[in-house]
Amino acid sequence: MVLLSKINEDAITENLRKRYNDDYIFTYIGPVLISVNPFKQLPYFTDREVELYQGAAQYENPPHIFALADLMFRNMMIDSENQCVIISGESGAGKTVAAKFIMSYISKVSGGGAKVQRVKDIILQSNPLLEAFGNAKTVRNNNSSRFGKYVEIQFCGGGAPDGGKISNFLLEKSRVVSQNAGERNFHIYYYYQILEGASSEQRENLGVTTPDYYFYLNQSGTYTVDDVSDKKDFAETMEAMAVVGLSVEEQDSVLQIVASILHLGNISFREENNYASIESQD
Repeated sequence: MVLLSKINEDAITENLRKRYNDDYIFTYIGPVLISVNPFKQLPYFTDREVELYQGAAQYENPPHIFALADLMFRNMMIDSENQCVIISGESGAGKTVAAKFIMSYISKVSGGGAKVQRVKDIILQSNPLLEAFGNAKTVRNNNSSRFGKYVEIQFCGGGAPDGGKISNFLLEKSRVVSQNAGERNFHIYYYYQILEGASSEQRENLGVTTPDYYFYLNQSGTYTVDDVSDKKDFAETMEAMAVVGLSVEEQDSVLQIVASILHLGNISFREENNYASIESQD
């Protein structure tokens, strides 16, 4: 981008448009990487790209998020200094996916044995778990993160990850009780994971039925998301719970709490002699 004859907004957007039309979604502007959401799967994130960018100079290969991740990892190893990647953009820009690519790249290029692999698994599996409880379909984005997060991975001297910490903040709690038309509650509620993905025995134990029965789910009139399998996501969420260390009993408790919130949402009240009383004892 810095090699453009004119550096102004029109020239920058035109350059990004031309590259985007040729499926070049990454562009450098100095040390900054601009990423444009292609809204489709691209074959740029395989093991071949990991090998291509590992240890390569930044401008040796086409711009890529793996190059950015590799530069950060090598700077940490060479200078023994903390590194930070700031990912910013509007809703639907691809921030969540970018964070996943960085974490998966670090996981592949850092060494370590079985103990380190467990740490890597926990770091990577935190994504589906956090998304189940903190992401939702909005009008602009089918998997919108309704919270901010700061992911910190700690490395030992040899470059293997030996710990991690995820700080999350500003969760949009109001979404639990009301949603706009065309939007959904957090994924885990409809889960659709619980409702679609759970076995008949689980559903019976939780007392759950179809989404349109629940006030916390039926206000928007939207129950499914194009190109999203809630059943598959539910399986991934349960697997993630096990990987991060939740016992079967704890997993059951989590589902019971989520189901109980849905049931509580169906309790309505009326005023009776200046007191609130429950509309229906059922």
